[in-house]
Amino acid sequence: MSSLGHILLVEDDITLADWVSEYLIDQHYQVTHVDRGDKVMEVFENCQPDLVLLDVMLPGINGIEVCHLLREKSSLPIIMLTARADEFDEVIGLEAGATDYVIKPVRPRALLARIKNSLSNREVKSSESKQLVFGDLSIDQESSRVVYQGQEVELSTNLFAFMWFLASQAGEVVDRDSVFKALKGREYDGLDRRFDVMLSTLRKQFNDDPQNPKKFKTVWGKGYLFVADAWGDS
Repeated sequence: MSSLGHILLVEDDITLADWVSEYLIDQHYQVTHVDRGDKVMEVFENCQPDLVLLDVMLPGINGIEVCHLLREKSSLPIIMLTARADEFDEVIGLEAGATDYVIKPVRPRALLARIKNSLSNREVKSSESKQLVFGDLSIDQESSRVVYQGQEVELSTNLFAFMWFLASQAGEVVDRDSVFKALKGREYDGLDRRFDVMLSTLRKQFNDDPQNPKKFKTVWGKGYLFVADAWGDS
């Protein structure tokens, strides 16, 4: 059977790296392993992987910085491996441009599901150019470009996808389960706060007062609301 994709595994725990590599190879993936953060970019350029599994704590350069460097070069899926379940890793990792994250100890089937979902989401991309305009805000899906008040706003791949999803349903409250199904391919588990974190980040990016937001609202018990008429008029 041909390879389902090439995965770059960045992990300094050799025991963990060995079994993850063996498991993924058994599942018909090609795996390249790197054990230091400062080696990643050279290997990345040489092997051109389809997805990166990236540990947070690495010698040389930490995983967050590596994620930033990778994101400057490519929009490929990046799944971070973290031993911490607290908000710090979640916020920093997602803002650095990670596609998803997995908390250690890694469960093989859960990891495989995340990999398959990330790769399939990358493949499903509309060839038709789509653009949304709300007053001074313009969002172009094909180019992943956001312009607000004449200035381009740099957003990570995850933030852009989340903003596009909300904006495409402007004026409607979108529940968390719908967001998770659309963007992560799974149901909301009642605990994962990643999209709450990302909404806070979007508010910062667009100067939306978190105490009294006008552009991105959270409707308690229901979900998120992108306000169509809150973006001014040139």
